[in-house]
Amino acid sequence: MDIGALPTELLAERPHLFSPATVAVAAADIDRMAGVIAAIERVAALTAYRQRVLSWAPEIAHHEPGSAGVFFGYDFHLTADGPKLIEINTNAGGGFLAAAQSGNQGVMEAFVAMFRAECRQPLRTLAIVDSEPARQYLYPDFLLCRQLLAEHGVEAVIAEPRELRLGHGGLWYQERRIDLVYNRLTDFALEAADHVVLKQAYLDGSVVLTPHPRAHALYADKRNLVVLGDAGQLAEWGVDAQTRACLTGGVPKTEIVAADRAADLWARRRQLFFKPAGGFGAKATYRGDKMTRGVFEQVLAGNYVAQALVPPSLVRLDDGSELKADIRCYAYNGCIQLLAARLWQGQTTNFRTPGGGFARVVTA
Repeated sequence: MDIGALPTELLAERPHLFSPATVAVAAADIDRMAGVIAAIERVAALTAYRQRVLSWAPEIAHHEPGSAGVFFGYDFHLTADGPKLIEINTNAGGGFLAAAQSGNQGVMEAFVAMFRAECRQPLRTLAIVDSEPARQYLYPDFLLCRQLLAEHGVEAVIAEPRELRLGHGGLWYQERRIDLVYNRLTDFALEAADHVVLKQAYLDGSVVLTPHPRAHALYADKRNLVVLGDAGQLAEWGVDAQTRACLTGGVPKTEIVAADRAADLWARRRQLFFKPAGGFGAKATYRGDKMTRGVFEQVLAGNYVAQALVPPSLVRLDDGSELKADIRCYAYNGCIQLLAARLWQGQTTNFRTPGGGFARVVTA
């Protein structure tokens, strides 16, 4: 994959997609992040855990498609006490951009192998599906995905859900039968009217959809962090002491926001970060110390969690300015494939900061 092969106008429209900075991460912290991810996999395999988190998931999450799901993103903040897992995403964008920026050919090969592993048959055609894909900020990521797959003999198309149709026992885009859909939609339960065909194809097995609603329910719903950081609950489920210690040390305390606890949450708001349970991309998230009473009332009425505030680490640029940083671990089946940093200024992660964007990670 070659970033330089992307249309220059696309990169010009996204001047803060890539940061020139390089972020050094201690080998010990990388090992700790890998340990947290592996620990989550062990807990997520438990019947008791699945029953708990599926109890608040949409009905479609109970469908077992038999695939793991591509591009999980585990986002960490680095602290003096080690990495802290801020959230899990099951359709983490930017993996191809970060891989191309790193120049790591092995990662690119791993991405192709991952898609092949998801498919129940030889992978010949793949559809990258999103709403108005050409208008998405990470559209260049789709182009790199298509380019890489083509180099490995897989035809990839970029499509909207409404362009897909069912027929002759499969899912089709124009005259191409699609073997696998790389799902970039943020409608995690496929509830929108435009997603009916894709939902039916997923449920009846006409196509492999990855990542899928079940993966989101098992990993990415923010309420799951409440469970993953609860040492007492984990012990009750028979989780071993080492796994419990790894998770309680690496997952900041997270709690359900409920109206009957409003006074307590408001009193502690400066130490909390509020997130919608099904949110993504830092949308509708609030630092408690910057929250107005009116916003707090909206949060109480919504479906939110409150997470112990863990400030991001800081990276100093060559011009002397400092940017906030998080570390995203792109992972498949619980194994890290690629580390990338994201640099920004402001309350939440963004791609609007000069000098910010995706940054290379090196081991310190």
